[in-house]
Formats: sequence, C-alpha cells, structure tokens
Amino acid sequence: MVESTHARRDGRAGPRTQIKIVVPDDHSMVSLLGSRDESLHAIERAFGSDLDIHVRGNEITVTGSENETGLVSRLFTELLDLLKGGTQLTPDAVERSLAMLRAEGGARPAEVLTLDVLSSRGRTIRPKTLNQRRYVDAIDKHTIVFGIGPAGTGKTYLAMAKAVRALQDKKVNRIILTRPAVEAGERLGFLPGTLYEKIDPYLRPLYDALHDMVDPDSIPRLMAAGTIEVAPLAYMRGRTLNDSFIILDEAQNTSPEQMKMFLTRLGFGSKVVVTGDVTQVDLPNGHLSGLRVVQDILDGVGDIDFCRLDSRDVVRHKLVTDIVDAYNRYDEARVPAIKQGAAGRGGSRKRGR
Repeated sequence: MVESTHARRDGRAGPRTQIKIVVPDDHSMVSLLGSRDESLHAIERAFGSDLDIHVRGNEITVTGSENETGLVSRLFTELLDLLKGGTQLTPDAVERSLAMLRAEGGARPAEVLTLDVLSSRGRTIRPKTLNQRRYVDAIDKHTIVFGIGPAGTGKTYLAMAKAVRALQDKKVNRIILTRPAVEAGERLGFLPGTLYEKIDPYLRPLYDALHDMVDPDSIPRLMAAGTIEVAPLAYMRGRTLNDSFIILDEAQNTSPEQMKMFLTRLGFGSKVVVTGDVTQVDLPNGHLSGLRVVQDILDGVGDIDFCRLDSRDVVRHKLVTDIVDAYNRYDEARVPAIKQGAAGRGGSRKRGR
C-alpha cells in the first residue's frame, strides 16, 4: 500500500514526488522483487533515470515525477495481487504488467495474468498479454473465432488449451486439429513412406502442443477412439463435425475455396478456432489467401469474432518481437517503393507507344 506522498525538489528539472510503499508482512520482499532483485532491476530498466527506487526492510521508497510515481505505485499494487493469486513473479511478468498499465486500457494485469486456461501435467497455462486474454474470452463467447497475428503470439497454443479444457469439461466429445500441407505441394510425392508419414512434418507442431497438455501415453488411445484427430485439411471435405472443438492452424495457406469448405463443416454443438499469420503466406504467387479474403467476407456476421494479435503479444524470446517489428518496418517501407516502381514502368510503356 502507499503510505505517504509528498512533493520535493532536487537538482533535476520539474517537481519530484516521493511515495512510500509498505509491503504487508504476509508477503516476502524476495517474492516481490525476485531472486537477486531481478524484478526490481526490470522495473528500474523500464523507467530508467526518471525514477529512484530504494528498498529498506518492508518499505519501498520511490522518487520521480508525479505520473511515474503514480504508475509505479499501481504496478506494485498489481504485483502484490499477482502474488496473492499464486503467480510467481518473473521479470517478464513485471514487464508485461507495466505494458498493460501504460496502455491505459483499463485492464488490470492481476486479472489478465491470473486467468487459468488449463492446468495440466503440473503446469498452468494462462494468457500473458491483454490481447491474449481477449482472444481466450472470445473463444468462450463465440462459435467461430479467428486468431490472426505473427509467430509466437500463442494463437495455436491457447486455442489448443481451450480445446483440451472443453474436452475435460465434457463440453465437446472430440478435438479435431487440422492444417493445410501447402508447403508439400509438388514435393509430397517425392517424400518416402505412407501418406501419413509424408504429411507428418506439417502436422508435427500440432502434436507438439498436444503433448504439452495431454498425457503422451494416452494420446494414441484417444486418437484410436477418435476423441482426438489430427489430419490435413483435405480430409475435412464432405464431413459435418458435431460436438467438436475444431482448430484450423496455418490458415493463411488455405485458398478461399478451402476456407469456405472448412467453415461449412461446422455442426451442432461445435466450436471453431482458425489461426494464422497473413504475413507468412506460402501459397504460390498469384494465389489468394483464404484467411485474407475471409476477413472481408465475414465482417459483421454474428457469433464470429476476429482477434488480432501483434508483436506486443509475442511470448517467445524477446528478440522475436524485435524481428517481427523489423520485418513490419521493412514491408511498410517497400510498399511505396513498389508502387512508385510500378507507376514508373507504366509511364515508360505509355511514352513508348
């Protein structure tokens, strides 16, 4: 809690405010600040020289501008609530909490980061960003949800967790996981083995996520019983899928016709989640992506929701966020150049007539 607040001046420009945060006795300062003060160092890095933080006993004294001290006070309140909820604080959790507070969207990190999507095999899967929380909530509220965003934003992983949870809660009778094997294309016939051995590399990411959430020893039994099915998209044609949780992964590699075919497989009591990254289309040049087109076709249709994630939602190595942003900047810079080049070529042809 914040015990006192008062204004003071030092050698820096502008008025400085000092607040004192008293950590309750039932919380360990080590739990709050982290082993070797890792969480504290994360806060200091985030605020830089704008903030002075001193720890003594169970008191944290913060000096800085009124806005910054107010923000860090809210941050410590959220971190203490996260500890109450059983969340182990890490520098990553601290940074994500601060990002949510700075976004000023009204969301409380303690509410976002403590939502249990699935508890399995000794670990709990939770959303780590506000957009991920909105994505999870949308899956609960809508029959069809599209999760669109770059690699590493948890689109498939969270959808898989929701599918396993729905199966555990007996809301569905089976889970169906599918993705197009577009990359195989002409090369599929040159690969050795049976059809399933040929397509296995393209379905392997779905198996990997599944193994994180379901006892690996039970997976063959569940698949033999049809409770869990992992299959290429082509195997969905002509079927009606009732009482199922269906996930279409890598949907940017579907054609508009394939997307329509897939969505019309929906049966009674089923839920569909479609995931993909429209910036990583592997279709041959000139072929439209079904994921790009469907956003215009189904815009405004009831019980369908489009959830968009971005680089801020990447939960892999921090460098992945920087890579995604760098590629976005590169693509944005190329578009005007490409348009200008096309205009120049068109002009040359016109003058040559």
